[in-house]
Amino acid sequence: MLDTFPLLRKTDFPPLRRDRLTTLQANLGYRCNQACLHCHVAASPKRTETMSWATMETLLEFAARQGVRQFDLTGGAPELNPDFRRLVRAAREQGIAVIDRCNLTILGEPGQEDLAVFLAEQQVEVVASLPCYLEENVDRQRGNGVFEKSLAGLRQLNALGYGRGDGPLRLNLVYNPGGAALPPAQAALESAYKTELLQRYGVVFNLLYVLANMPIKRFGSELMASGGFHRYMETLRQVHRNENLPGVMCRTLISVDWQGAVYDCDFNQMLAMPLGGGSAPVMLADLLAVNLENRPISVAGHCYGCTAGQGSSCGGALAGAG
Repeated sequence: MLDTFPLLRKTDFPPLRRDRLTTLQANLGYRCNQACLHCHVAASPKRTETMSWATMETLLEFAARQGVRQFDLTGGAPELNPDFRRLVRAAREQGIAVIDRCNLTILGEPGQEDLAVFLAEQQVEVVASLPCYLEENVDRQRGNGVFEKSLAGLRQLNALGYGRGDGPLRLNLVYNPGGAALPPAQAALESAYKTELLQRYGVVFNLLYVLANMPIKRFGSELMASGGFHRYMETLRQVHRNENLPGVMCRTLISVDWQGAVYDCDFNQMLAMPLGGGSAPVMLADLLAVNLENRPISVAGHCYGCTAGQGSSCGGALAGAG
């Protein structure tokens, strides 16, 4: 895999500082039952990195001390971590809201047949990747047969009450482009998704999050191999909007890797850029009593992926896009 970081390190991206911390995003491991082309984590069934229960206990202690009210659990497929359910139960007992970044196909994997029921019982918000409402487009990006398995997962969740109105079981979908292009307007695409998924398949959901592809890891390597890296980066820079800067996710979120090291966001984690622009890894266990507000955020060229056009974050387009 080609490394894009040397091309991203030197940047003119505007400096950023942290606001009050609200969300702890934890990567529970890189193992996944899929190996998607756009995956910025380069997750796959062959990966073995897995967060331990001891590190999860540090997550819970940090949240209790710092007043963090939301866990955003990601991977890989976070559900494949053997302590995933134990962590979710403990977090909910502490009154912490939990987001599960789910690839949908995991709901049909052997040993996971009751996963959807568990998520519903714990009132876990599901954020699920579905890069298109057309089978051929999804399978091209995520693998043959993934679309049908994703539909089966969505129907499981809908049957339990997910994605229906203003109830407590939130089901939000994630779109990302199939290549080196900016995503379309979020509101219009959400409307199209809701119409097409309901009419074609009887599936409902709450919100659609539109994300830009990040020029790192597997997707970045593909850009470099095809000669499109610099062109894509120039596209991102040309449509950068300063009004998106207040809403970028790194201002209110920290990202913790499977070993307990802390980063300003999930993308920085994948580039091994330590929290706050330092040169050495920062461990969550060393931050239990540290106030991170107003501290600098480590930035590089890939950050333009979050501020280009309508903006892009873990919660979709940014408010600054108007």
